[in-house]
Amino acid sequence: MADGTDACCEPLARALLSESEAVELAGVLKALADPVRLRLLSMVAAAGDDEACACDLVAPVGRSQPTVSHHMAILVEAGLVERAQRGKWAWYRLNPARLEMVRAALDPAAVSA
Repeated sequence: MADGTDACCEPLARALLSESEAVELAGVLKALADPVRLRLLSMVAAAGDDEACACDLVAPVGRSQPTVSHHMAILVEAGLVERAQRGKWAWYRLNPARLEMVRAALDPAAVSA
């Protein structure tokens, strides 16, 4: 999956997606299409200091640490969050460029750069 720093595609209402653009966007949307991952993403977004420790994500979603790690790995692979290892814990932060790419692709009023 791309790192999210480049826009993947034109807004859906403005141009036909190429096959590679459709595959990339579908991968991101698939990562978002899970209630646990959406909750985890919202927790990272709401975290103070723009980062969330994996240790703080387990209890609120009521899942085991391995399950949360699995879901976070999917969000990282999709480019929606970035991961940094500090000691024994992983820390996550949003990738705003990737989130903007998704918003722009789905916004019929978006103007491409």
